[in-house]
Amino acid sequence: VTFTPDESIFKNFHFVQEYLDNQFWNYCYLNAGLVMNLNGKRYVSKNGLLDLLQRKTNEDEIRYPIIHLKGDDIEVAITHENGYGEEYYSFVNGQFTTQGGTHLAAFREGYVKTIREFYKKDYDAADIRGSICSAISVRVQEPVFESQTKTKLGSQNVSEGGESMKNFIGNFLGKELNNFLHKNPTTADALKKRIEQNDNDEPTGKDKDAIVEKQKETTIFITEGDSASGSITKSRNVNTQAVFSLRGKPLNSYGLTKKIVYENEEFNLLQHALNIEEGYEGLRYYNIVIATDADVDGMHIRLLIMTFFLQFFPDLVKNNHVSILETPLFRVRNKQETIYCYDETEKQAAIKKLGSKPEITRFKGLGEISPEEFKRFISDDMRLQPVIMEQGEHIQQLLEYYMGKNTPSRQDFIIDNLKVEVDLVSEENI
Repeated sequence: VTFTPDESIFKNFHFVQEYLDNQFWNYCYLNAGLVMNLNGKRYVSKNGLLDLLQRKTNEDEIRYPIIHLKGDDIEVAITHENGYGEEYYSFVNGQFTTQGGTHLAAFREGYVKTIREFYKKDYDAADIRGSICSAISVRVQEPVFESQTKTKLGSQNVSEGGESMKNFIGNFLGKELNNFLHKNPTTADALKKRIEQNDNDEPTGKDKDAIVEKQKETTIFITEGDSASGSITKSRNVNTQAVFSLRGKPLNSYGLTKKIVYENEEFNLLQHALNIEEGYEGLRYYNIVIATDADVDGMHIRLLIMTFFLQFFPDLVKNNHVSILETPLFRVRNKQETIYCYDETEKQAAIKKLGSKPEITRFKGLGEISPEEFKRFISDDMRLQPVIMEQGEHIQQLLEYYMGKNTPSRQDFIIDNLKVEVDLVSEENI
């Protein structure tokens, strides 16, 4: 099959290879044995979701071999890594549900219940799911999605009038995962050690001071999308840096109650990753870095995350824990030297320095920066823009103006400051 877009309809089109790679791999993971070819590149998976997790994780960082379970209309793969947070890949009828939904909620709940029953201990849910990396695929009759993009499942039952999603997934895990752990005691022991890792004695005195100082080196990057989180995950320092990947744009939490916000899956997971549900004392990462694309969507996501922190955890901002990652907009290079530029002024200076029409690349998203390049941007030379609250600023007034309902004053502000975004790379320099 050959497909060429009609240029009269798709003007200046180009294919995003990374997106196509992910799509083709997902098709193969969900249909083990299927072979697909794209422009000479071969895609095939023999082991389904097991292969997916092997591709998404580093063998040296997982705590035990991946658990792979299959049943009628359901497939699951589970492991734990060395970091914190929770990472899931969920699918419904072959659709990648990036925002989860009822099937993922049922999995998270059923997994905790099964683990507690197997070990006969009332472990905290955050400890059980901490650092989990898992994939789940289910088949549902006439699924109902919560959005037109079909990225979040809303179905309460696997079929009309049939078993509830909660019981279907919970019963599967209760039987199959329980059996697996009984038959694989080495894996069961490794999983137990991972869960109990946070139960060490509370340090005191000088030991506690040393740990506090060391904690100041810890960082969690909050990203949006697989491509951005993938680049950071592959290039980060695994001992001090973690990645939390959002599934799409988060909820605008302004004006909402804690109960409603805490029921939101993304913010629930973020609280667990930071360990701040019951206060700031247990803050797991000293530096909270928002890493989004430097475009309109990325700016909006930054605002939504900051609104959540300012509304419910303002002390994180007041105590200088929250920053925004600055990444280069341009790469200017010739055969001898490469210069990364963070704005137009730096770009022009680099062009002048390198001379004779150097190659210029505009990074339109974090996912376009390779892991090898990204490593330098999150190491010692990392550029961070701290989120600072000026003394006397009233949080609620700020939030109401920027995140509340449209008001005439805000509409006037937008009209007065409206700018058209243009690509800063001039064609003559490409």
